[in-house]
Amino acid sequence: MTENSNKADSSLNALKQHGEKIIYAVLVVLAVFFGWQYYQKNYAKIDTAAADAFTSISMRDEQLLQAANNPSLDDAAQKQLADEEAKLLADIDALVAEHGDTVYAWQALMIKARHQTNNDDLAGAVTTLNQAAAIDLDDEGLLAITKIRYARALLANNDIDGALAVANESMPEAFEPSRQELLGDVYLAKNDSENAKKAYLAAWDVLRERQENRAVLALKLQSLGVTVEPIEVPMVVANDPANNNAVATTEASVVEQVSEPADTQTTQSGNP
Repeated sequence: MTENSNKADSSLNALKQHGEKIIYAVLVVLAVFFGWQYYQKNYAKIDTAAADAFTSISMRDEQLLQAANNPSLDDAAQKQLADEEAKLLADIDALVAEHGDTVYAWQALMIKARHQTNNDDLAGAVTTLNQAAAIDLDDEGLLAITKIRYARALLANNDIDGALAVANESMPEAFEPSRQELLGDVYLAKNDSENAKKAYLAAWDVLRERQENRAVLALKLQSLGVTVEPIEVPMVVANDPANNNAVATTEASVVEQVSEPADTQTTQSGNP
């Protein structure tokens, strides 16, 4: 085995272990950005009770995430963590029941779906994300984020045809790279490497035009025998008016994917 092939195997193993975390971080950034955009457009309609409830949920979620990353938790601490998580999910359900037509309900459902996925409750995550997609926020960006997460949950739950149907739905142009990458993942799960390659390359071409790099996508192409030239990302000058639209069109490289750990493993192995 050559040194290059060893490096490739090492890179793919790293992708399987950490790729989904990268994807999730990207989607989180997108969700924050489009959530803020939504807030700015609809601040006069903000439900303060829902806002207060979500603030509490968000803070407790962050505390749970930090606690879960502690490798030295004993059995008692793990049980307490599970109890706190159950309370958090119950409060999310209460928020959605009382304020189901707000952006706060949408954000809370995104949190719930992540917890369900982390707990291998993929069917529950599918149901939660489908519920989020049904909230009419009149915002194409938030809907696109929901669709991508929903499709990835379907894919992780072995509903490949369902994921393909969602991935083929119309989304804003800003999300085209992530939609194409999602298509590639679905085709790879169907053992259709040629169409997977075409979708990945379509995503890469758009990213190149935007001068956005996505290392995870490059590794996926590499696993299919395609080596792409690295994309040089220009430095962004702070407070430069020319960059005002950068975040909006930068899908913020984000979508990737606030999905979940199961998704990356699925797409890399080629098995649902």
